[in-house]
Amino acid sequence: MHTQTTQIPGYTYGEVATSPVSEADLDLLKQTVLLSEEDVLYLQMAGRVLKDQTEDILDVWYGFVGSHPYLAQYFGKKDQLNDAYLASVRKRFGQWIMDTCFRSYDQQWLNYQHEIGLRHLVKKNQTDGVDAVPIIHFRYLVTFIVPITATIKPFLARKGNSVGEVENMYNAWFKAITLTVALWCYPYVKEGTF
Repeated sequence: MHTQTTQIPGYTYGEVATSPVSEADLDLLKQTVLLSEEDVLYLQMAGRVLKDQTEDILDVWYGFVGSHPYLAQYFGKKDQLNDAYLASVRKRFGQWIMDTCFRSYDQQWLNYQHEIGLRHLVKKNQTDGVDAVPIIHFRYLVTFIVPITATIKPFLARKGNSVGEVENMYNAWFKAITLTVALWCYPYVKEGTF
C-alpha cells in the first residue's frame, strides 16, 4: 500500500539517479538499526494510523522549527522566511511520512533517500528555485532525529491501538528515521568514509 493522492511539486520518487549506497550496504544498515520484517509491518500499521493526521504532525514539526530561529533560517535568508518554500517543502515532508511507512526499502527508495540528502546540501534550493540559506548543516540533520521521533508517539496513540502496538510502531518509526537520516548523511561525508 502506498498513499499519494496529488501531484507534489519537486516530488520525483522513481525519477532520480542511482544511490552510491548499494542494496547490500542498505541490508547491513537495516541490520544495524535492528529493522526487522516485523518492524516493516508496524511501519505499515503506523502509516494507516498517521495517514489522516499528517497535517497535524506537520503543524507540530513546523511549530518546532519555527520556534527555533536557528532552524527556521534554513527556509529563508537574512531572517526572512520564504513562505512559498515552506509550503512546498511541507507537501513533500507529508509525503515522506507516508513513504517512510509504506514504501519498500529497495533500490528505488534508496535512490530517493540519496536525492533527499543531496537536497539538504549540494542541491539545496534547486528543487524549488529559491534563494535561501545554501545548506542545512550536518549537525541538524542528525539531531533532528529526536524531535521527528519523540513527537510522533502521541499521534500513533490516537486511533485506539493497544499500548504494545503503539510502542512497536514507535520503535519501528525510530529505526526507520535513524536509517533514513544515515542515508541522507552520505553527501556530507568524505568520499570513502561512509
